[in-house]
Amino acid sequence: MNQVKRIAGFFWIAIAFVAYAILLKTTINQIAAKPTTDTIVQWSIFAIIFLPIAIGLIIFGWLAMKGDYDQLPVSSEEVAD
Repeated sequence: MNQVKRIAGFFWIAIAFVAYAILLKTTINQIAAKPTTDTIVQWSIFAIIFLPIAIGLIIFGWLAMKGDYDQLPVSSEEVAD
């Protein structure tokens, strides 16, 4: 099961990069198609808001690949240690 978690970590990282690349491509295309202030502000906000989400997915994937989720706590006593 731990090997599956580590492989899934790679996919989380890949999903973050691909999703953000698609978002940036769409942002550029939408701004180029209709370069008004409203469009620029709207798509810039989308790109800025999703950036921390993508970074979080990358961190989550990195930790999964590193093996930080191999031993998960079973009870609350294990969390306190």
